[in-house]
Amino acid sequence: MKQSLGSELTQPTTSGDDVLRENIRMLGRVLGNTISKAHGDEVLEQIEAIRQMSLDSRKGNDDARNQLTQLLASLSDEQMLLVARSFNQFLNLANIAEQYQTITPGEGSAHAGESSLRAFLIKAKNDVNPAEFYKALDDLSIDLVFTAHPTEVSRRTLVQKHQSINSCLDALTRVGDAQEREEIELRIADLITQAWHTDEIRERRPTPVDEAKWGFSVFEHSLWFAVPKFMRSLHKMLESEMDATMPLNWMPLTFGSWMGGDRDGNPFVTATVTQEVLLSSRWMAMDLYYKDIDRLYTELSVWQCNDELKAKAEGSSEPYRAIMRKLRDEIGETKAAIAAVLKNEKSPARDLIKNTQQLVEPLELCYQSLVEVGLDAIANGRLRDTLWRVYAFGVPLLKLDIRQDSERHTDVLSELTRYLGIGDYAQWTESDKQNFLLTELTSKRPLIPADWQASEPVQEVLDTCKLIADTDPEALGIYIISMARQPSDVLAVQLLLRECGCQFRMPVAPLFETLDDLERAESVISQLLQYDWYRGYLQGSQYVMIGYSDSAKDAGFFAAGWAQYHAQESLIKVAEDNNLKLVLFHGRGGTVGRGGAPAHSALLSQPPGSLAGGLRVTEQGEMIRFKYGLPELAVQSMSRFTAAILEGNLIPPPKPKQSWRDAMAKLSEESCRVYRSVVREDPEFVPYFRAATPEQELGKLPLGSRPTKRKPGGGVETLRAIPWIFAWSQNRMMLPAWLGTGEALQIALREQSEALHEMTEQWPFFRTRLSMLEMVFSKTDPWLAALYDEKLVDESQQHWGERLRKMLQNSVDQVVELVPEHQLMKTDPQIQASIKGRSPYIDPLNILQVELLKRMRDCGEVCGGTMLEKALMVTIAGVAAGLRNTG
Repeated sequence: MKQSLGSELTQPTTSGDDVLRENIRMLGRVLGNTISKAHGDEVLEQIEAIRQMSLDSRKGNDDARNQLTQLLASLSDEQMLLVARSFNQFLNLANIAEQYQTITPGEGSAHAGESSLRAFLIKAKNDVNPAEFYKALDDLSIDLVFTAHPTEVSRRTLVQKHQSINSCLDALTRVGDAQEREEIELRIADLITQAWHTDEIRERRPTPVDEAKWGFSVFEHSLWFAVPKFMRSLHKMLESEMDATMPLNWMPLTFGSWMGGDRDGNPFVTATVTQEVLLSSRWMAMDLYYKDIDRLYTELSVWQCNDELKAKAEGSSEPYRAIMRKLRDEIGETKAAIAAVLKNEKSPARDLIKNTQQLVEPLELCYQSLVEVGLDAIANGRLRDTLWRVYAFGVPLLKLDIRQDSERHTDVLSELTRYLGIGDYAQWTESDKQNFLLTELTSKRPLIPADWQASEPVQEVLDTCKLIADTDPEALGIYIISMARQPSDVLAVQLLLRECGCQFRMPVAPLFETLDDLERAESVISQLLQYDWYRGYLQGSQYVMIGYSDSAKDAGFFAAGWAQYHAQESLIKVAEDNNLKLVLFHGRGGTVGRGGAPAHSALLSQPPGSLAGGLRVTEQGEMIRFKYGLPELAVQSMSRFTAAILEGNLIPPPKPKQSWRDAMAKLSEESCRVYRSVVREDPEFVPYFRAATPEQELGKLPLGSRPTKRKPGGGVETLRAIPWIFAWSQNRMMLPAWLGTGEALQIALREQSEALHEMTEQWPFFRTRLSMLEMVFSKTDPWLAALYDEKLVDESQQHWGERLRKMLQNSVDQVVELVPEHQLMKTDPQIQASIKGRSPYIDPLNILQVELLKRMRDCGEVCGGTMLEKALMVTIAGVAAGLRNTG
């Protein structure tokens, strides 16, 4: 029994798959032993029986399926928790094994980012003009912005244990000695036992500061090491494939964060919280630099140096050490000073290192000296690694974005204008708002009276603007206005920043989220560019954020995708016409319903010219772990982005033909009509949605700092996009990602078949859309969705589920008509095998979740904080781990 757990998760097709399967078997065997030791053989035998029933059920055995559902429904609350934990932990171990396989050289790394990058460079050597290639390298910009996740389900302590298990898997491949191997396997058993005896679920909801610290840990344990690894790999490839050499200070990577800065609908993100996060970020940077400089101080014992360094070292016999000692001591004192402020304590320590140049100058001085005296090998070792980190992370470690809803800025100006006796700003026309704002922006006098006592919500907005004004611009990214709809939304932020004393230009980016907002994006930016003051403020660079989540929630998959594409095209033209650098900021999530797609194909499916200003993209929640949680993973992700951006700029995708545009317009219109007719127009839909999914329960769980709703009450429109998608992924319908696509494709195949087949073969944008749908369909499960309906939905509403499952099947049928050889996931058999292999382990979690939801709803509020609630959270975490996405 103990040997069986995980024995059929994967079906090997290559030697790499053999290694993966063996690792999964080994991890499953250790988990089985752990469960047996903790709870006895009978418990393990029951779990194995459940696993076997699930396997048989997946093979089409109806009797096994019935036995499975009946057995799981008969378990006690305590047994349910135990079974849920078993399958949840196993799926997490499977994720570790698969994650390790993606970063292991050999056949298992066929999709690795470095392979994609090398393949493009080989192609570019023949197809791209060298001058154009160098310009593309000079302009290369990858700005990764990490955000917290309202449905992030993994605790940091467990993530760290999982990372250690990954390191053990790596160590196993490097040992030949039986004793060493046994020691590593004992360490794996130790870690899995620790994980089993650790609560998977947080006891309390994390604060925004907790979320920021979770983000810092990714920098500390992964990105700090990944950046120099990536840069070494990139330089080596450029030299070997393109004979290209880039200067020392060339750094295409920058990092940003929303953790502690995103106050859109999150009342827990205040100016005080943002200040703490900014200080904590700088403390973490100082801590990391201190370790680097201390190591360099130890190693750089050489005496040969140039005259400039000799003078700086004041004749020291160990000049490099003299420089490093001084820098290390300054960093240490700065770290102590920041720590005292964070603890609200007095300290004699001085805050000395305040800008990145203070780190760059002594390090570059040492580097140039070593090169000049012929010690290149030393210069290009750890010293260059540290310099690359300084260029990438700077003194702040990352740049903090500030995000706020446009309504909050309107509230400030409304309250102010009423106080001044000049009317209610919110009631003015757009023209009047713009005239007022521009008049004040060009005025020399202050607008806000010194004696004005603002309300608490308004004061919080002003406090945030004052904090921005008092913060080093190097520590800040951009100011994002969510739900931006008009030019006045942008001008309002610029006025408030000025009124609060901001002396520097902080980029202000409108976020166009809904379908209407995306369609209006071109007009908004064009109107703003008519004003001389605004053009002067921009200094030649305009940021615009494209919203993927809310546009999909508003209009459905095809309509949102086409609106995003068209908005980008229009904005690119506006920028070109006005000689403006446009930086498009992509607010993508991990799931298809939120714009998620494999990075390389997603970027190459965007309009030509969209990457000319570089790439700025959000990385969210569990995707941060999957893509950047280990240094090797981060290197692969950075390499994929590099390959895609260079290819997108040097060998752009084709512009769509008019017939393709016409087809997409009709697909968009019809799919939006169907989507909204279900989600918005039928009053019975919302009650069905809340009964058939764990949406109501999600809001009660301590998953993230941000509330699941922007506003209390209301229907789908008030629900945030992430929990909207998360709820539908839990019951395996994945509805937001496909609703409306089948009906639209059915009409298009009848009326525009030739164009659709041509688009599938020749247009990356459309082909990527189909691939995203293929991925979604592989994770849907109608029989499980039907089980949620049967157990949780009132009989009078169950017709909704029947109707939606028919619509799902129709969507699958239409996509199958278009994809190669009429087989889903044909082009990516590895992912298909992975999903297929995971299903027998996810199914029991879904079945348990249905029963737990039923029991909790039957007992009402008295179930809060009980074993039932904990078991439910474990099933939610397990389903998310099995599907490898949440919201």
